[in-house]
Amino acid sequence: MRLNAKECKRYARHLSLPEIGKAGQEKLKKGRVLIIGAGGLGSPAAYYLAAAGISTLGLMDPDLVEPSNLQRQILHFTPDLGRPKAASAAEKLQALNPGTKILTYQKRFTQKNAAEILRHFDFIIDATDNFASKILIANACHVARKAYSHAGILKFFGQTMTVIPGQTACYRCVFDSPPKDPKVPQGPLGAVPGVIGAIQAIEAIKYLLNIGDLLTNRLLTFDALKMKFHEAPIKRNPHCRLCSGILS
Repeated sequence: MRLNAKECKRYARHLSLPEIGKAGQEKLKKGRVLIIGAGGLGSPAAYYLAAAGISTLGLMDPDLVEPSNLQRQILHFTPDLGRPKAASAAEKLQALNPGTKILTYQKRFTQKNAAEILRHFDFIIDATDNFASKILIANACHVARKAYSHAGILKFFGQTMTVIPGQTACYRCVFDSPPKDPKVPQGPLGAVPGVIGAIQAIEAIKYLLNIGDLLTNRLLTFDALKMKFHEAPIKRNPHCRLCSGILS
């Protein structure tokens, strides 16, 4: 899929990077990324991916825009209150880049629909806000052999890692029995998911282009109060209930 003249102008800054160039931008023009969750993490991830010229973005979220979302979910504006998040986000992304195809799924990601949806995408971004969904996404991506980016946020903190099924440590190698979700929301500071969601977008782009070092076998954490990043090495758990039987 060759770039036309308008696209060459739009993506001029990418074309100036030797690691991307015209060939890389044409790869992005073919890339398909699914974002599960169109909220705090999903908003910045989707924005930067659409701006980068990804061919197709899938947005999956069953929820409606609520007033408390507007403090951090940057794809939703005050007039969007009560609208489906997937539709609200798609509208902004289409205005940003008409060349990116936006697929919306106004429903929850479940064990029943996972296989059918995942098969259409190259990379998955877990932008959900609860542990049950994260475990489900990890399980489904391993079965479908789809690379994915995990992320989580709480208060002033964020964390993220990238998983390539069959090659790297998986989410459940690290978080096999995660704690229960808090009954009362604990933040987060609005800008924290912006930082982590942007990193997820970068990981998706690097994966599609096969450049740089992915955030695999490492957990990156961010403390906004101390303004520090920390990287912890992680290894595949040979007793992992998810991947020990399928990793080569």
